[in-house]
Amino acid sequence: MAASKKYEIAVSALPQYIAEQSDPARDHYVFAYTISIENVGTVAAQLVSRHWVITDATGEVQEVRGLGVVGRQPLLQPGEKFAYTSGCQLDTPVGTMRGSYQFTAVDGQQFEAEIPVFTLAVPHVLH
Repeated sequence: MAASKKYEIAVSALPQYIAEQSDPARDHYVFAYTISIENVGTVAAQLVSRHWVITDATGEVQEVRGLGVVGRQPLLQPGEKFAYTSGCQLDTPVGTMRGSYQFTAVDGQQFEAEIPVFTLAVPHVLH
């Protein structure tokens, strides 16, 4: 039987197209995404920084790195969740986001949590 992992964070994303802030005639597409982060490990850990890779439909890549998320560096106890909503803009109606969060556990161990790839798409563009 596998032991549970001490340092394990589950990340999920729920993207949404923001039509009222977008201007398709000018190749300006705005998306929001709600990220849910859950400490499924056995040690409390603090989210220190983030690294995003945002790719549009032409293959253009933006990388974003920074401290925390939405101005916060939450400390998550085992079993605790943190959710936030942020956004990005693309020059194409479809794109993807993926990345990682860097954590420091209360015992000093540093580790990363993968943000699985998710699709940003104007409704009815992908079928």
